[in-house]
Amino acid sequence: MLHVDLATEDALSEAIGLRLMREIPGLQPGLLLRRGGNGYLRTRLKAFCEMAHHRPLLVITDLDTARCPADLRLRWLGGLRQPTALLIRVAVTEVEAWLLADHVSMTALLGRNAARHLPDEPDLVMNPKSLLLDLARRAPREIRSDLCAAAGAIARQGIAYNARLCGFVQDNWDPQRAASKSMSLRRCRHRLAELMAVSR
Repeated sequence: MLHVDLATEDALSEAIGLRLMREIPGLQPGLLLRRGGNGYLRTRLKAFCEMAHHRPLLVITDLDTARCPADLRLRWLGGLRQPTALLIRVAVTEVEAWLLADHVSMTALLGRNAARHLPDEPDLVMNPKSLLLDLARRAPREIRSDLCAAAGAIARQGIAYNARLCGFVQDNWDPQRAASKSMSLRRCRHRLAELMAVSR
């Protein structure tokens, strides 16, 4: 049994990380390290490097405004040496792209009206969360009310956005199917599988 700690910037990223671990036999989540936003991850990177000398640690973050995952890692690490057991995996450009990549389960969630608008290359979508919210506005009322903010609200998303999508990730989202359309997800799954293989 290999325990892997998980550091994320929000509840949805954490749910995805846990789902990715669940698909690899013998891999179990260890500590769950989460705060609001990627600023927490950046400021804790030195501590994460130290932790990874004792137990593997997976960090999942969005690409956001960085040019590419390699650029983000370089900026975050600075002069730090990255331990082999520290996996910094970057969702391009947001973790919502990884959800959109599973067309089968997204169609089941959002309805057939959304199906023809799901991207074939979600990693190329500049703002996957906005696209998901746009598609959710065409969804059945129960889904729409959970994911989309009420008219006049300041928030971009509905109050049940994280709860609804975290449940979707746990019960319906298929990482293998999604990885066929998302290179960044495919690389994340590959690195986790490598980590498990090396530990055997």
